[in-house]
Amino acid sequence: MSVDSFNIFLIVMAAIAVIVFVALFFVDAGYGKFYDKKWGPAVNNRLGWVLMEAPVFIAMLLLWAFSDRTEEIVPFIFLIIFEIHYLQRAFVFPFLIRGNGKMPFSIIAMGVVFNTLNALMQGGWLFYIAPDGLYTGQWLATPQFIVGTIIFFAGMYINMRSDYIIRHLRKKGDTKHYLPKQGMFKYVSSANYFGEFIEWCGFAILTWSWAGAVFALWTFANLAPRAARIHERYKNEFGDEFNSKRVKRIIPFIY
Repeated sequence: MSVDSFNIFLIVMAAIAVIVFVALFFVDAGYGKFYDKKWGPAVNNRLGWVLMEAPVFIAMLLLWAFSDRTEEIVPFIFLIIFEIHYLQRAFVFPFLIRGNGKMPFSIIAMGVVFNTLNALMQGGWLFYIAPDGLYTGQWLATPQFIVGTIIFFAGMYINMRSDYIIRHLRKKGDTKHYLPKQGMFKYVSSANYFGEFIEWCGFAILTWSWAGAVFALWTFANLAPRAARIHERYKNEFGDEFNSKRVKRIIPFIY
């Protein structure tokens, strides 16, 4: 793929992200809290997450392995940082899920398509399109790499910590709903989504790439409408207990 073709690819992906952002305010993706049988046949949540997230882990690894940059240290470090997230998301997180929720095959299929396209965005730029000599060893000492890496892992910690808080809201056998209040839930009602958005903002900064920026945009476009729906659900379910907290939806003090 030429540089011009790749840039067009990024523009198209960014435009689709905006469309998805708007659409998701009117349609709830039918998984997790909003599981709906109308989305078709479904499988156990654990298997669903593995099937949806594993392809990007594999695709990114293959894009690196078949590139001419396998011996370059900085692209390899980018690969490791990217894969750390999906190693946790595809092969650790699913087996920590409690309950017997389901995920529709239609949601899994859409997730696989997006994840594959994202691998082509990130891997395409890092291992094929980026100019030779851009990501030398000196990149590791640049402000964008240092700051971006700190932001990435801070976001990952927030995401994982928030997932932990959600999983432990109730004891085994308890079916009552509880409001998460610890950690970043003091500031936003979807702290796990905030953490994931921060992660990919960090990745965009540490790679200093338009590909990374488009992925951060996609992350917000996918998660912000869902965070808004969760916020409204908490308002309806917990009333004054939730309203008195005055938390935002996904970005502390802003939205």
